[in-house]
Amino acid sequence: MSQAYVVVKLGGEVVASPHMAAIAADIGEMVRRGERLVMVHGGGPQATELQKKLGQTPNIVAGRRITDADTLEVMKMIVAGRVNVDACAALVAAGVSPVGLHGASSLTVRAVKRPPRVVTGAGPDPIDFGHVGDVTGVNRALVELLAERGYVPVVACLGADEAGHVYNINADIVANRIAIELDAKALVLVSDVPGVLRDVKDASSRIPRLSVADGKKAIADGVVTKGMIPKLEESFAAIAEGVRAVHVVGRLERGQLAREVAEPGSVGTVLVA
Repeated sequence: MSQAYVVVKLGGEVVASPHMAAIAADIGEMVRRGERLVMVHGGGPQATELQKKLGQTPNIVAGRRITDADTLEVMKMIVAGRVNVDACAALVAAGVSPVGLHGASSLTVRAVKRPPRVVTGAGPDPIDFGHVGDVTGVNRALVELLAERGYVPVVACLGADEAGHVYNINADIVANRIAIELDAKALVLVSDVPGVLRDVKDASSRIPRLSVADGKKAIADGVVTKGMIPKLEESFAAIAEGVRAVHVVGRLERGQLAREVAEPGSVGTVLVA
């Protein structure tokens, strides 16, 4: 059996925050211990900022970005460009050897266009999200080739197909698929909240450990709301396909990423079967 992987997913806001240096330092420590790390990132806030500068109006439906041709150009510039470079630079500063990748990098993330679909909270009609993709595969051989030699693949949340079409994809979905394909021992989702909370206004109400059954009940009972619902639902799907643990954590301080992986639930919320 190959050595287990840890997949770390960062939102664009995390890459741009002061916490990035602490996360990068932890990743460096874990790599030097012999662990294999893969980073996946988004870039939503930076994309919205650039769209507004360019006179575009971001079109967000039920928390998901409609990606027309102009928006796709912005996503290429921001996600595969600025945010990927910034993430790699932070890792270099921490003594890590990152390699920036995106979907069109030897089809690291293979995808097809998402068909129109009905979206909860967006009315009864199917929504066409434009140049948005669904992941169909991962270039596992390339990721493993890099990771087993001590490099950290840093994957932007863009997919591509064999015809060279590029697609915008939610970074959580990309991270989930990579974690599934690599049989990761842990998938860590770094967000704005310190974990799954019983009361969203009270950080001390964090739930350290949540089974899939208890998580579904928390959603049904209204304990979990808004953006945490799709995050949990996608995490449950990843667990169903073999990911052993999904960790939901907030802005991390030095040492906390490594501690959460070593001691699940000590910093955030660990989701398990």
